[in-house]
Amino acid sequence: MASAYVDALKMLGRRELSETQVRQRLARRAHAADDIDAAVARLVSERAIDDARVAAGIARTLASVKRRGRLRILRAIEQSGIAKATAQRAVDEVFASIDPAALIEAALARRLRGRERAKDDAELARLYRFLLGQGFDADEVRRTLRSRKPPRGSSDPDPQ
Repeated sequence: MASAYVDALKMLGRRELSETQVRQRLARRAHAADDIDAAVARLVSERAIDDARVAAGIARTLASVKRRGRLRILRAIEQSGIAKATAQRAVDEVFASIDPAALIEAALARRLRGRERAKDDAELARLYRFLLGQGFDADEVRRTLRSRKPPRGSSDPDPQ
């Protein structure tokens, strides 16, 4: 049977993982708790496992590629087993160079598919819920959606 250290190295060779994720995966492979502790301690001392690096990678990917908001990114990092303080630092670093309003605009542009405004009030409400689900701040979303309100009288369905 392969050692916990070798198994962990193979896992880390495929993908950056947090300490918690490595521990969980080694436990699923039925390694003894002492072997897991020794392997993780060695990997941490060799800097093969670095939760701050993992948190920063997740934050960068979710913000720049997936275009997620601060709250959703924070939740994703914490779900990977990284401490809240480390997750918060990573999110703060990423959002120091990103304009949240621009992220909201990009998400809206994708959702509206080329249209400038919502068709009706119901669609505006759906856009609001969508953006909150993407992890954007409610006040920022409200400010952005004010300019996307449907024209007056458009809450009626098309007569066609």
